[in-house]
Amino acid sequence: MKKIAIALSLLVSLVGTVNATGNAEAGKNKAAMCTACHGSDGNSLIDMYPKLAGQHADYIVKQLSDFKSGARKDPIMMGMAAALSPQDMADIGAYYQSMQVTEGTSTEESVRLAQDLYRGGDMERKIAACIACHGPRGNGSGLAKFPKISNQHASYLVAQLKKFRSGERANDPQSMMGDTAAKLTDSEITALANYLGGLH
Repeated sequence: MKKIAIALSLLVSLVGTVNATGNAEAGKNKAAMCTACHGSDGNSLIDMYPKLAGQHADYIVKQLSDFKSGARKDPIMMGMAAALSPQDMADIGAYYQSMQVTEGTSTEESVRLAQDLYRGGDMERKIAACIACHGPRGNGSGLAKFPKISNQHASYLVAQLKKFRSGERANDPQSMMGDTAAKLTDSEITALANYLGGLH
């Protein structure tokens, strides 16, 4: 319940946030350097790299800003973001948001193991429901900078959840993801990641 309250307060506080307006056409040219890892249409063919197609522009801007500032660590992405201006980031975000993500699938086992955890969390272990921030279909919220996680590569999601769990990644508001991931087992992380692949 506390996590839901924090999420709602963050959403309200971000309503007044002003960002540069992105231009998707300009972003297409600026994103040319991104295609090697993220694909020509934003749907990465390499599962260790995230699909960016259909992702919220504001979330992409936040992640690029965090890579540039060092709040999020990744040697490749920190180098890529270093020369980007706020307008460049906004344009790239608008471009990827305008693209169509390819649909993924969920295994029957992942639905059985992860659906209840995604929808209701685990009160005994104080694990917040993923649905509280990411929504019933995993679409997140651009305004609150909660990412769209449906149709994402399972390998990428597993890696990010484990980074949140270990503290290697800590650019989440109020450590919401870190606190949640810290209580997840390896099998739960794998099940959630596979479940999200087909949540749409």
